[in-house]
Parts: sequence; C-alpha cells; structure tokens
Amino acid sequence: MITHSAEETIKAGEAFGKSLKPNAVVCFFGDLGAGKTTFIKGMARGFQKPNVEIEVNSPTFTYLNIYQGDVPLYHFDLYRLKDVDEFLMMGFDEVLEAGGISCIEWSERLVPLDMSNYIKVEISHLGGDSRSINIKR
Repeated sequence: MITHSAEETIKAGEAFGKSLKPNAVVCFFGDLGAGKTTFIKGMARGFQKPNVEIEVNSPTFTYLNIYQGDVPLYHFDLYRLKDVDEFLMMGFDEVLEAGGISCIEWSERLVPLDMSNYIKVEISHLGGDSRSINIKR
C-alpha cells in the first residue's frame, strides 16, 4: 500500500493492528525515517480495546520499550544491537512469547534467527510524506 501522510501511515497501521493476536511478532525493515515507528503507533491503536490509548515512542536509546494496555506492546529497536547472540543473551527471545504484540525495528540484526513465523513489514520512503508499505505474512 502507499500512504501520503503520517496520519495515513498511522491509519494503515491501525487497520493492520486489528488483525493481530497475542504473541504476534512483527519484524520491520526500512531505513532511518522510513516511518516504522509511525506505523507502530497505529498498530497500537488497532489491537487495543476502544478508548485504550498507548503513547508509542521510538526506543532509540534502549533496546525495548514496554507499553501496558489491554494487550502489552513490546517495541524493540535493535539499531545498536551487535548480533543475534546479544539479543538472546539478554533474554529478549522470551519476550516474544509473553502474550503481547512484539514489534521489532531493525529486524535484520536477528539473522540467523528463524523468522519464518514472523510477520514482515517493509516500509520505504518515497519522497515527501509518502511511504510504501509491504506486509508479508
């Protein structure tokens, strides 16, 4: 899909979020500023009960932000992660099965972890406020 504003990207994330079940793992791919966190803000709206609002911010200076809601959101930013062994050593793999929705930015850092059961979201910046969003289940 193509979005033309941050609000459209949030609405696309919200629609996608409505399809998610607990323990879903969504792996994000895209350059800095592509709109990954904006999409995740919408997702958080989509899988919560009505009137449950979660304020999502990029966990740029930490590896993980946990947002409590009807369904917890585990928001990983692995930009600074060295390799998959560091992820496993910190026990983050256990979070992926903790009953929430896990969103992982910079998922390419998890190779060679088996991600075949994870949902992949690729976001590309098309210029201005336009984004291309490709979801693979």
